Amino acid sequence: MALIKKPVTGMKDVLPAEMQLRDYVIGVIKETYAKFGFTSIDTPCVESLANLNSKQGGENEKLIFKIMKRGEKLQLDQAKTENDLTDSGLRYDLTVPLVRFYSNHMSELPAPFKALQMGYVWRADRPQKGRYRQFMQCDIDILGEPSNLAEIELILATTTTLGRLGFKGFQIRINERRILKAMAAYSGFPEESYDSVFITLDKMDKIGLEGVAAELAESGFDETQIGRYLDLFRGMQDAHGLEGLKFLADTLGDFMENSVRNNLEEIIRSVENTKAAEFEMIFDPTLVRGMSYYTGTIFEIAMPQYGGSCGGGGRYDKMVGKFTGQDTPACGFSIGFERIIMIMMDEGFQVPGAAEKKAYLVEKSVSGERLSEIIAQAQTERSAGVQVLVARMNKNKKFQKEQLAQQGYTDIKEFYENPIQV
Repeated sequence: MALIKKPVTGMKDVLPAEMQLRDYVIGVIKETYAKFGFTSIDTPCVESLANLNSKQGGENEKLIFKIMKRGEKLQLDQAKTENDLTDSGLRYDLTVPLVRFYSNHMSELPAPFKALQMGYVWRADRPQKGRYRQFMQCDIDILGEPSNLAEIELILATTTTLGRLGFKGFQIRINERRILKAMAAYSGFPEESYDSVFITLDKMDKIGLEGVAAELAESGFDETQIGRYLDLFRGMQDAHGLEGLKFLADTLGDFMENSVRNNLEEIIRSVENTKAAEFEMIFDPTLVRGMSYYTGTIFEIAMPQYGGSCGGGGRYDKMVGKFTGQDTPACGFSIGFERIIMIMMDEGFQVPGAAEKKAYLVEKSVSGERLSEIIAQAQTERSAGVQVLVARMNKNKKFQKEQLAQQGYTDIKEFYENPIQV
């Protein structure tokens, strides 16, 4: 029986053209982030299930690829539950591994610590176009910086990178978890129901105000609470720029501290005044972000021209403390790497500044001595910065040349035993 040629469901092979683009994008990302002072780290792809299931990963905790215990630890005859069989799993994001890494090496790292981490993560999600069970994530995080300098630097670094990749006209939508809670408290929702309210609010762009009202009613909330809540959003519908934030601050009164508004305004103005790419900062009171570990500012990259978002992040000041017992301010931003690659490929992006590509097609009957001469010539060109492919000449030479041309080889030379035949 023949072996299976196709990848496992939800996985994908990467062909050379896409790999070239991926390498280019990774290079731009690393080069740009380095200019902002971020340093690269790496963490294992396998983490303890205790960490992965620590109620930090939201819905992702239901999508863990779990790994069975090995050797003496695996006692099948005594196992009663799944937890008796597993003790580790593949990481579903890079934030939990980063926080574990930082907690373990804090004494060896500078303060604040600006980390860049790129790597594959795995989620047992339902595969669909553009969404796989294994995918690359690209995160930058600043740990140990309590002020909004962290948010400003993260947003500027990320948007500068997107600009260098040719993206423009996108939006950075920003909100604050404390604003979300203040709005819920003002409306009269009990604190224990906030998460349920926020999950419904997160659907606003899909179901609209009336849809949110209907779903909140189905969840058993009082009409007065719902009406008071939705009036806040109606009051902001015609607001522009920071007017919506001012309206909220004036309406919520003591439910929201002035420092929250001032912090957000400072971030927005600082980024707008110093940005190096074409994009817009937008205050979005409906932005929720799903991860439960966010404690303050949250943001998301919106690309209306392509539909949907392309990354996001926020502040998570309580997460390090779960490892060390002492809270450490932390904030991060993740670019949607796979989404970016898909958009660039669909747009027919050509990698700029690629080295000249030549192909040497060598007749199969050439002697060893002649082959050495040809390889020596290729080595000379390679030393000069030219990309040279040396390959045996196929019987169907025309088709071979067409394939090489599709791969970007602009100069194709033929070599025979007798140089006169070239």
